[in-house]
Amino acid sequence: MNSSISPDYAVQSVSRACDILAAFHTPEEVLQLRHVAANTGLNKVTAFRILSTLMAKGLLERAGKSGYRSRFQPLRTRRYRIGYAVQSTVVPFISAVTESIMAAARDAGIELMILNNRASRKVALRNVWQFIREKVDLVIECQLHAEIAGRLATDYARAGIPVITMDAPQPGAIYFGADNYKAGHIAGMHLGRWTAINWQGQIDEIVCMNEPAAGAILNSRVLGALDGLRHVLPHSTIVPVSRYEIRPTFEYSLTTIRKHLRRSKAHRILVAAINDPSALGALQAFRDFGREENCAIVGQGAAYEARHEMRRSGTRMVGSVAYFPESYGPKMMRIAVDMLEKRAVPRVTLVHHQIVHPQNVNKVYPNDLLMELQSLE
Repeated sequence: MNSSISPDYAVQSVSRACDILAAFHTPEEVLQLRHVAANTGLNKVTAFRILSTLMAKGLLERAGKSGYRSRFQPLRTRRYRIGYAVQSTVVPFISAVTESIMAAARDAGIELMILNNRASRKVALRNVWQFIREKVDLVIECQLHAEIAGRLATDYARAGIPVITMDAPQPGAIYFGADNYKAGHIAGMHLGRWTAINWQGQIDEIVCMNEPAAGAILNSRVLGALDGLRHVLPHSTIVPVSRYEIRPTFEYSLTTIRKHLRRSKAHRILVAAINDPSALGALQAFRDFGREENCAIVGQGAAYEARHEMRRSGTRMVGSVAYFPESYGPKMMRIAVDMLEKRAVPRVTLVHHQIVHPQNVNKVYPNDLLMELQSLE
């Protein structure tokens, strides 16, 4: 409400109606009654009556059986400026997230300031002060170095800048991203089922690849994978496990697994990777040694390159857990605007996970084939 208007002249029902209209951030957004009530602080009965009135006046419309959609984009008293500290520009998964965030900010009329952390502690700390100097309203922080999370949190808190952190928790920040243990568990169970069908449950060796800088939260993907595998194949607890702490890139994984294969003569090797680039690097190492039939590999992220690999006949990239990064932007922008407009938001928002494998990849990602055909034209 405009502070120049005396509260004595304010009409409460109109004020509540304005709050409900402001809960819709874009014309495409669909909210259910419970979401409107939670975002405005109104009880459901009052919210329902006002929603019905706004629909009768043509300001809202029904969307599906229980949803509502705004028929106009409300004007804002100011344009928000949000900082986005991207982890890196070379990881395909992060690139998909960045594209989604940029599109969502554009649709919401939000100015986005993007700085690249370059997977570096030093650069990430420097970027914090750049955001502070620029006086952004909020920051979306994407960096995996657990040991600097506390310092970042302190700097942002002193500047009074709220933070949404993606995939790696930070003290005081709203968390958005993976349920890392669950994602790992999904991968491990799929790997166990594949082994039961194709190798009659026989395993000679398990290889796990972690990210040394990411801390326990992100690395719980591999812990979850081992637990999921053991849930399906209890005897796998006695199988030797080799753990490697490496940067999660194709090149580091390729070099590491090549060295491993020079020592190992195992015939049935399962590989649980922390992301798709490291999974693909491991797969290439097995191919270089002419031992692709000796492995079964699961990744994390279901990035385009991994999906392309899973379409190859006979591939031993047997699965990857999807996080659907293309959906991140609208969800994070909605949380960001709610935070800036002092509406309640959950402390943790976890994304949906699904196993993608050679048998369902075309069903889960049907548009990939169309994109590939278009690229050939």
